[in-house]
Amino acid sequence: MSLFRKLAIPAKFRFIERYYANKPFRLLDIGAGNHSASNTKKWFPACEYYGVDLDKNYNNNERDFQAMTAFYEMNLEELNFSAIPDGHFDFIMMAHVIEHLRNGDAVLEGLLPKLRPGGLIYVEFPGFQSTTLPSMKGTLNYFDDDTHVRIYALSELYNLFMRQRCQVLAGGTVRRWQAIALIPFKIPHNLLKYGRIVPSIFWDLLGFAEYVLAKKQ
Repeated sequence: MSLFRKLAIPAKFRFIERYYANKPFRLLDIGAGNHSASNTKKWFPACEYYGVDLDKNYNNNERDFQAMTAFYEMNLEELNFSAIPDGHFDFIMMAHVIEHLRNGDAVLEGLLPKLRPGGLIYVEFPGFQSTTLPSMKGTLNYFDDDTHVRIYALSELYNLFMRQRCQVLAGGTVRRWQAIALIPFKIPHNLLKYGRIVPSIFWDLLGFAEYVLAKKQ
């Protein structure tokens, strides 16, 4: 990976980069708003992208839909995943979604059959540490976002994946040295672009998020 790519690639993509890079693979992206399809295809042009979200029009446009192979509009908490093919996906991405679900553990159990044997699932979420951080507009403290409904723990997800006969490959606090080193440059950039500092630039420094990467046996 080039230095620029290593510095610029979003944190949630680091394991896709490690395991697939430029190889073709099928991605099931849980939480596919905010132009996620276009952003994913920018980094991984060989990706076959499938999106899942409550509302397909949540910050998506025609370019995003053209980048998708399929989109599944559904309420995850209803646990009806029959429209999504079983054993089809190489990677399931679930970044900053589970904290919005009251039954996120059951959702994960319902999604695991969609992975092929040997497929990977990545879950990222605000950890308990985030409840102790200062409050800031745009979410630095867990409770800054009133759509957060449940706090999950690493041990809880580790046990869930082990129960489902998955191998936990990695987990812990999301901390990337490159993101921390770039904070002095991101502050003036944020001020110029947004007129304020976006709190997510401090997430790696302060240990806001935790993650689990697991492999289906």
